[in-house]
Amino acid sequence: MQKYILWIGLAFVLAGSLRVHAQYAKEDSTYKRWFVGSTLFLLGNLATTNTPDFAQLNVGYRITGKDVLSVELITWKYAWPLGINPFFNQSYGKPEEKFPGYIRDYGIGLAYQRFFWKGLYAAVHVMPMWQTFLNNNGAKVDNGFHIFNSYRVGYHIKLFKDRLFIQPSLGIAGRPYHTKMPDGFTVKDDKWPKYTPEPGLHFGYNF
Repeated sequence: MQKYILWIGLAFVLAGSLRVHAQYAKEDSTYKRWFVGSTLFLLGNLATTNTPDFAQLNVGYRITGKDVLSVELITWKYAWPLGINPFFNQSYGKPEEKFPGYIRDYGIGLAYQRFFWKGLYAAVHVMPMWQTFLNNNGAKVDNGFHIFNSYRVGYHIKLFKDRLFIQPSLGIAGRPYHTKMPDGFTVKDDKWPKYTPEPGLHFGYNF
């Protein structure tokens, strides 16, 4: 987790030191409209304990120079409530807050970005997710469903003549809706808020 925070900080330093470019002019039709990418949350898979087995693929399309739509495919597992912020709350990782097993999520979502000034943007991500609840032995306990949304403000940084980009951001993520969890899970989850701050660093390749 410390490595992830370090990378986020490095991205903001780069954002301040690199030459600033506008996103894409409305009248410019030569920019690459499609891109694929992911997020630096992938670094969590390097953890030696509680590995999230995280995977994410983003496929996006620039409708205009300022309006972008993306489809996001995500899966991960977690053994602590999502309301415990791993960056700011020391309760994350404590045995007494752990679920009696873990949750595996699979989601396909839609994200909309609107650019306001140069590379500055705001974004809304809406992610319906199907859940599998498993006990400590890896046996399935139940199925579930939730909607996981995030709201972000970030900056788009073009790299290598606009072949690549990174997008450091700050946001709030949470669940406006979820189905009832199994008893042992809901006791832990109900103790924590449904929304929490979340830094981010997306990256991508334009084509």
